[in-house]
Amino acid sequence: MRLHPGETEAAGWRVMTVLDAVRQLRDASPDVTGRPRIIAIDGRGGAGKTTLAERLRKVVPNSAIVHTDDIAWNHAYFDWGAVLIENILQPLHRGTAVDFRPDAWIAHDRPGSITLPAGADFIWVEGTGIIREELAPWLDASVWMQGDLDEQERLLVVRDGDSLEQLEHVANWLLEELPFILREQPWARATMTVAGPPQIDHDPDTELVVAPPTSL
Repeated sequence: MRLHPGETEAAGWRVMTVLDAVRQLRDASPDVTGRPRIIAIDGRGGAGKTTLAERLRKVVPNSAIVHTDDIAWNHAYFDWGAVLIENILQPLHRGTAVDFRPDAWIAHDRPGSITLPAGADFIWVEGTGIIREELAPWLDASVWMQGDLDEQERLLVVRDGDSLEQLEHVANWLLEELPFILREQPWARATMTVAGPPQIDHDPDTELVVAPPTSL
């Protein structure tokens, strides 16, 4: 398996139901009251973060998803931690609803806003770079999606194409992603590692392939 430079390959893979995965993530923060549990889902592009977030949301109907791409949109690839904390994570920790329209959305006339209801049980925050030291005090548990980079890159081409513009975007992204990921080592901070895409037989509708976190 080809991984990030410096990334430790997870071991002890096993099949777990999606519901049991939710329980394990819940139990990582047993003392949370009066607000939703905030669970981070990190991994490279093509790892399946959005798909996993949707699967978890369906298992926990009273939950919602934040996509960090919406925070980063026309702002920065990775330098969005403070914006996320001030406008989304702090209100969630107070138990209040979120209705946030980023500055870049206003400047570029993007319609809508990032809205999250008060009283949710879980908020799933998915995106590359969400598991980082800066955000650790605000996250109750986290998932690192580990998979073969060749397969993830193939899936990215299927999803986003391989135009010259897209290839330039990916090259610029990697210039920031590689040193950022190597510095933060999210695989070592995560509560749980999920295979993305998995190489072990399982029921994709009800099960995940998971492993314990690696260590720093």
